[in-house]
Amino acid sequence: MPENKEGISYGYQVNVNGLEEENKFLRESVANLERELEKFKRTPLILCEVRDILDDKVLIRLPNGNEFLVDQMSTCDKLHPGDTILAEQKNLTVIRKINQVRKFDADKFVIIEKPTVSWHLVGGLQQQEREIKEVIELPLTKPALFKKIGIDPPKGILLYGPPGTGKTLLAKAVAASTKSTFIEVVGSELVQKFIGEGAKLVKEMFQIAREKAPSIIFIDEIDAIAAVRIDVGTSGEREVQRTFMQLLAEIDGFDPLDNVKIIGCTNRRDILDPAIIRPGRLDRLIHVPLPNEEGRKEILGIHTRKMTLAKVDFEELVNKTDGFSGAELKAVATEAGYFAIRDNRTKITHQDFISAMEKVVAEVETEGQDYLKMFG
Repeated sequence: MPENKEGISYGYQVNVNGLEEENKFLRESVANLERELEKFKRTPLILCEVRDILDDKVLIRLPNGNEFLVDQMSTCDKLHPGDTILAEQKNLTVIRKINQVRKFDADKFVIIEKPTVSWHLVGGLQQQEREIKEVIELPLTKPALFKKIGIDPPKGILLYGPPGTGKTLLAKAVAASTKSTFIEVVGSELVQKFIGEGAKLVKEMFQIAREKAPSIIFIDEIDAIAAVRIDVGTSGEREVQRTFMQLLAEIDGFDPLDNVKIIGCTNRRDILDPAIIRPGRLDRLIHVPLPNEEGRKEILGIHTRKMTLAKVDFEELVNKTDGFSGAELKAVATEAGYFAIRDNRTKITHQDFISAMEKVVAEVETEGQDYLKMFG
């Protein structure tokens, strides 16, 4: 049978038109998929940590501590445990790896500095200064001496005493004398609302200390996490205990001659758990009391050394400030300066100091009454 050229041509035309329609449909489908793909890459994405790589799956950890096994995009860079990634919030598909600016969550809770406080700025604490030099300064500056003698120095110390007596000042002075990094954290900051976060912060804090060694970790209000443990059922107190156990594990985990020392600070030694002050931990206890007569004179001299003074009877000031802390004596010197400024004078008189003492005493009494009204 002869071929029908018109039929063949018509059939070819129909086939071409069909392919063009199909191609158009596919292009639209690809464009739609690309748009959907771009949606996945847009913010908000969730910041996660890679825990492990299992074949073609990725085990990630969310900020709240939950872990999921998820897929990753083919365009994502090669991942390794510990990497920080961005994941799509709906199904947690890993979108891309990022360079994390902040390596540690603990950076948000600790103060890292290189103190410049010298020992001559510490007044009335000669005995405490000598003890802290023996326990903290000597092991950091002369570790070979301890190895030669064959003894292990304490890993840390506990400073305890009333508020404002110079505990933080002592810690900063020894950090400056040893050229150590000073890592300061308040105990209550280590207690987090998410399970396991407090323990993680403690672990990271010690890791930072090791990386920045020689370093001194100063834990203020350590009683917030190291109080006597009791059998309780609330999740908050269980979290405090987890954080405390992590702190003990970190203290036990390094050598006494490592370039990391720990200084705990508290106003309430009586409520501390014995586990934190047993031998091998913070076993050197240093009491920092209110200054005596000689100490008050020395502290007043430190805080008035740069002041322009008229005739001032320091003996009377020392006698009248019995029971004042170092912080309160500093406040007296500052307030005396303000009395002179209010009168437009350039010299500070004895009466300025008397008025300043009366003001500081009145403020302390007012604060005490307010405290009793709130908690009494």
